Amino acid sequence: MGNIRILLAGFILLCIAVGSSRAVNDGRSKLHSDAIVIDMHNDVVQRMMQGEDIARATTHGHSDIPRFIAGGVDAEFFSIWVPPQNSQHSYYKQANAQIDTIESFVRKNSKSVGIAKTVQDAEQLISRGKFVIMLGLEGGHPTENDTNKLKHFFKRGVKYMTLTWNNSTTWATSASDEEGKLKNSTKKGLSSFGMQVVNMMNRIGMIVDVSHVGETTFWDVMKVTTKPVIASHSSVWSLCKNRRNLKDDQIRAIARNGGVVCINFAPQFLDSTFSEKEKRMLDRQKSQLDSLKLRYANDDHVKDSIISEFLKKKYESIRPPLSVLIDHFDYVAKLVGTDHVGIGSDFDGIGLTPRGMDDVSFLPALTGELVKRGYSDNDIKKILGGNILRVLHDVDVN
Repeated sequence: MGNIRILLAGFILLCIAVGSSRAVNDGRSKLHSDAIVIDMHNDVVQRMMQGEDIARATTHGHSDIPRFIAGGVDAEFFSIWVPPQNSQHSYYKQANAQIDTIESFVRKNSKSVGIAKTVQDAEQLISRGKFVIMLGLEGGHPTENDTNKLKHFFKRGVKYMTLTWNNSTTWATSASDEEGKLKNSTKKGLSSFGMQVVNMMNRIGMIVDVSHVGETTFWDVMKVTTKPVIASHSSVWSLCKNRRNLKDDQIRAIARNGGVVCINFAPQFLDSTFSEKEKRMLDRQKSQLDSLKLRYANDDHVKDSIISEFLKKKYESIRPPLSVLIDHFDYVAKLVGTDHVGIGSDFDGIGLTPRGMDDVSFLPALTGELVKRGYSDNDIKKILGGNILRVLHDVDVN
């Protein structure tokens, strides 16, 4: 399965909208246009680091500036993520290089795009009609166990840090490790230094993000933090029992803390039947996939493209409907109220999306579905971005 997953990277880039204009024509409602729409997690930076110019319409991936605008997105949190296996260079330097790339992009496109280091910056840029980029650091490893480096990232505009990615740090354990190699270990959760990190984030005004962390780490965070936390891209465990999802008691704890659960759009986090469907589908296609890999063994680029296109049609049959995504928003809202749910799409970091949510230009469909389920205009505006603005203000120390 490992090799298949690698080959699916090409499929990630080919899984695009039928057309951005379709999203606009299908329901860019006045409600959606009037709301401040904030998505808390997008991995388009990885494409930018490969030299893509997202200022123009692109033919793959989930995101670019024209599609952000078509989707009514006012502010997007670009994820600064350093793959932990890329250890040949300093994680810290690699994360800074990603921020450099974003800042260079903003300078070249300053008429239409701005970068916000504070919530006040974001609100001013939005009022001027600019698309706003904000920064989130995914995984604590680029801080390299140094709170001065944490403060450095905050000064560069990082507004939240996901304490771990799938890899643990020496001071916080991830969901992946807590359910894997550390399952029976007593060395889980936050270390004393990890508690210092959370305290430091509270003091400087950086939001603590509990997506990706293990349950022990989660509960340690909730004991320590004095400010609202977020889950930047997690969904509901009761609807889909994936280790990356949040259980009801965790959701309630985030609500009591004044925080927000931002729903991830990945099918494996939404649909409890998806992973088994995917496995059966890949098993059925194994002989053809092996044949394609052998046929194009000497040209990885062509091989990945051919296999991605082949799998695209196969995946279409198992994509969950949009209603399954909306179920997760609905569940959190009914469990703890509309003040504690938001958007954490994970676009460009996931290989597949629900039907009817093909890329960022389709976000108006979310508003339309919430309207159908009877949510008030005020509650929908909270979900689309108002809740995040509140947390940004609550955590701000200025």
